[in-house]
Amino acid sequence: MPRDPALAPSLRAEHRTGAERWSHLDLILMSTPSLTAFTLPVRDLVHRAGEMRERALDVAAPEAMGDGLVSVKEGADVHLDVRLEALHDGILVSGDVSTDATGVCGRCLTDITLPVEVEFQELFAYTADDAYDYSVHDDHVDLEPVVRDAVVLSLPFQPVCQPDCPGLDPVTGERLADVPDRKPQEVLDPRWAALQGLLAQDPEAEATGDGAEREKR
Repeated sequence: MPRDPALAPSLRAEHRTGAERWSHLDLILMSTPSLTAFTLPVRDLVHRAGEMRERALDVAAPEAMGDGLVSVKEGADVHLDVRLEALHDGILVSGDVSTDATGVCGRCLTDITLPVEVEFQELFAYTADDAYDYSVHDDHVDLEPVVRDAVVLSLPFQPVCQPDCPGLDPVTGERLADVPDRKPQEVLDPRWAALQGLLAQDPEAEATGDGAEREKR
């Protein structure tokens, strides 16, 4: 059946209205921050200076924190003790982070696990401003980037399994802590190898050389 031309404008208007409606919904979804285990609601604190709340969180690291010899692996348990304080210009968030970093010793390359205990404090401003690194979005604060920065900065650049770790034997590659009676073999400079051989063949020359050296002194 032929379409009535008079209806065409209204159909186009309805289609256009629907498209505009979906576009508006997309904008709303894009502007809403994704809620994660590190996201805390602060609706009851916003613009209520002097109010304070405390939270305890046990969450899993959404991805690895750090890319050095040790790091907090994805899925690792992270415990947070957080204090939220309402100020005139934003929400002051203070917290303690507890977790474990795993990796290898920087001297002997054995697997190690290090406890991570770190504190942080950041102000989440009510309005986006270049003077502040973080802001409150839709009555929520996202602690994930704050926790990540605090943890990564606390990780040692050269972690060790123990303070006096002797490392590896430079020749055999063995872990010296496993053979405490063995001393690391001295690596001789190839340029002195020929002289070392001559001294080994002629003990008297070595003794004479030592005597001459003492006389010079």
